[in-house]
Amino acid sequence: MMTLVWGLSLWRRDVSIVDIAWGMGFVLIAWSAFLWGADKSAQRWLLPLMVTVWGVRLSGYLFWRNHGKPEDYRYRSMREHWGGAFPIASLVIVFGLQGVVMWVVALPLQVGIASADQQIVWLALAGLIVWGTGLSFEAVGDWQLAHFRSVAENQGRLLDAGLWRYTRHPNYFGDFLVWWGFYLVAVAQSGAWWTVIGPLAMSVFLMKVSGVTLLEKKLSSTKPGYQEYVARTNAFFPGLPQRK
Repeated sequence: MMTLVWGLSLWRRDVSIVDIAWGMGFVLIAWSAFLWGADKSAQRWLLPLMVTVWGVRLSGYLFWRNHGKPEDYRYRSMREHWGGAFPIASLVIVFGLQGVVMWVVALPLQVGIASADQQIVWLALAGLIVWGTGLSFEAVGDWQLAHFRSVAENQGRLLDAGLWRYTRHPNYFGDFLVWWGFYLVAVAQSGAWWTVIGPLAMSVFLMKVSGVTLLEKKLSSTKPGYQEYVARTNAFFPGLPQRK
């Protein structure tokens, strides 16, 4: 799938489409794992359906947000840096790497769906609650930001209301919860606790690599008043705003 999307990015001259493919990649993994297992009992439908709801919403939102817009600044910088070697560089550094990361992060889904042979009800219920809370944070945070940006008077201004009053990245925090919810349901169905490497890897990426850290560097230099916002608002986990 990632190789096909890479080919499409060459045709469109836009590597940003890899972001749209991210959510749908996990949907593909989930249903592949479902078809791999022989048992099609009712409990084995739970994780694929959860992943589908999350992945379709995320990819659909990113398609709507990015449609008609120029290539993301990160990939434009890569294009300038690599020059004529960019097609191969993007295949390895962007699409290939994300494919590997996707496989690692999805370990709970692969094992939890294909090898579901038990059901710890209370753990699965806890996973559903964590997943639902995360999906709500992610979806509501995205909606609030999109609505804020749609108002002409808000161009260049900073959103610090709604969920954004309690965390600077409610969508990333929501994604964090979603993956821990997937993990809890997967363990409830398979007992494969070792697949914790998946949500752990996603947590590191969200907080330290491609999520909060990377975006904060950009916002600190482009958004007026962002340092004041940083001083009073938690970066990731929600909390009451700090008062001077």
